[in-house]
Amino acid sequence: MRILLRSLLALTIVGLAIGVLRAADDPFVGKWKANPSKSKIIDEMKFEGVGENKYAITFVPGSVPNTIVADGTDQPSPDGTTSSVTVVAPNKWTFVRKKEGRKIISAIWTLSADGKTLNDDFTQYQADGSPTTVHLTYRRTAGHSGLPGTWDSESSGGLDFELEIKPYEGDGFTLIGPVVGGTQNIKFDGKDIRRVNQRSLELSDKSQGQTRETKFEVSTDLRTLTVRTGVGEKAQTILVFDRE
Repeated sequence: MRILLRSLLALTIVGLAIGVLRAADDPFVGKWKANPSKSKIIDEMKFEGVGENKYAITFVPGSVPNTIVADGTDQPSPDGTTSSVTVVAPNKWTFVRKKEGRKIISAIWTLSADGKTLNDDFTQYQADGSPTTVHLTYRRTAGHSGLPGTWDSESSGGLDFELEIKPYEGDGFTLIGPVVGGTQNIKFDGKDIRRVNQRSLELSDKSQGQTRETKFEVSTDLRTLTVRTGVGEKAQTILVFDRE
């Protein structure tokens, strides 16, 4: 879910701002509801000890690690935000990310007794402070004890949120929903965005040394919006929305 929410925040804002068709005819415009039964979230986290109580945490495969001392203080992150990690207990850590002093995400990581499962209660905060929380379960794929190691998850994440897309000033969109932090007004900038046809578009987003490919497609009956995103050869996250 972490990748999913970051991807939609960073990519949907850019990718849906196309304004090529008349707003009333554009199949992307409308209200969309996430469908958990048809969605699949692929996520991976890596924790590596790099010093005394200091860890390099990679949230997106291939990205620059977030190196942080686990002492609960706000520290600079590669994306311009700040992050803090608190070791509540050997099997329980908390994580908080802030932007310009405002909390934007938080997580509670709890390790199972056998050390093979990591539970993540992940929360994203909208601009008004209201939270959206999902629960993810990760399986250890590398490492032997504690949180250090590699953790992979595949689930629907209990998705329960909406995305509304409205026309904006003739050549853009207003996006409304928790995945964009409330409301975002955007216009088409033509960078790394390809309108394949009336119902589909593709985009590339380059950040922190990685390229994320995302494809948006509206079904032929205009009732379903499917978003596929992935990095390189990694399995794709698929998010399916039903039109309301």
